[in-house]
Amino acid sequence: MGSVINRFRKQQQQQEEVLAEAEKYLTFIIDEKYYAFPISDVKEIIEVQEITEVPEFPYYVKGVINLRNVIIPVISVRMRFHKPETEFTDRTCIVILTLDGVDAGFLVDTVEEVVDLEKRDITPVPDIMTGNHVRFIDNVGRTGKKIIMLLNGKKMLTNEQNELFDFQAAIEKQNQEDNTDAVLESLQEDNAGIVPDSAEE
Repeated sequence: MGSVINRFRKQQQQQEEVLAEAEKYLTFIIDEKYYAFPISDVKEIIEVQEITEVPEFPYYVKGVINLRNVIIPVISVRMRFHKPETEFTDRTCIVILTLDGVDAGFLVDTVEEVVDLEKRDITPVPDIMTGNHVRFIDNVGRTGKKIIMLLNGKKMLTNEQNELFDFQAAIEKQNQEDNTDAVLESLQEDNAGIVPDSAEE
């Protein structure tokens, strides 16, 4: 009996060690394909809310949201992958990631689940894989029959030269332009009722 208990404890310990080595990922779906972000980068998941457009942003950034008084840029994963946009559904959501201390939202079709991937389940990106989204994939994961593209959120915020887009500078520039427009509009309203001296003559 003692040998059975010892064997069970050893198996249990081995299982715990395997789970400790496993990495957790939040999976989501785009066009019936599975993608994932490391759960360590995920701050929260929220429903789609009003998104304010910012002209200074790249084409794939839908705009910004105000989440508890924090301005967060929202990236459309579809547009980042050069895929056509679709209508929002009740399953469309925004995944908020914290990347090097900066929060960014990623708009996805639907969030699936959190999965544990062991090292043996993760392989490099195959050379034959092509597409505009390949440079954003760090590795490929497998769980059951699912093939999951493991994404690098920070890479999705960079341009083709791997330069990180300065969202804060773009927001500040837009705010300055909005303030300038507001001042000009106010001046136009103030001067609307003023008749030039030449017109009175």
